Amino acid sequence: MNLKLKRTPGIYIIGFMGSGKTTVGRLLAEEIGWRFADLDDDIEHSQRKSITEIFTTSGEEEFRRIEHEAIQNRIRCIRRGSPTVLALGGGAFTRADNIELLRENGITVWIDVDFEVARKRVHACERRPLARDPERFERLYYERRAFYSQAEYHVPVHTNDSKVALAGILKLNLLD
Repeated sequence: MNLKLKRTPGIYIIGFMGSGKTTVGRLLAEEIGWRFADLDDDIEHSQRKSITEIFTTSGEEEFRRIEHEAIQNRIRCIRRGSPTVLALGGGAFTRADNIELLRENGITVWIDVDFEVARKRVHACERRPLARDPERFERLYYERRAFYSQAEYHVPVHTNDSKVALAGILKLNLLD
């Protein structure tokens, strides 16, 4: 097993909105027999509000603070020996403190989906506050790539089939 994963068994799935992080993360966890968690679900549960409500009432900066706290909480569980595949929100890996924390406590995998695939997946999705403006959505896609490229592993995806992304991750032999 990867030495890093022996110490802190966390696989963190990162990528842009609509890249399939939750779907692929769930499939990966099932395949390797680990627990699966979605950071946005953790946040909504702890705050008793939807992500959209948090953005609307508190703003993005407050959301990012809450998100960092949720990452810290999830990592505490992982450190106590709960092997977990964690799907992160699209902006979580754009903050230096999150990048450092995640890289020190497991491994990061970037699901790099083509822009058109992401756009089609989130088109007209009201629960994604940063996807409402098509121009901003596209700008964010290209701006965030520099952050995502800091992930330890990169899985390019050119199709809408989540099983292709899963196969790409499995080829990495993360647990060997």
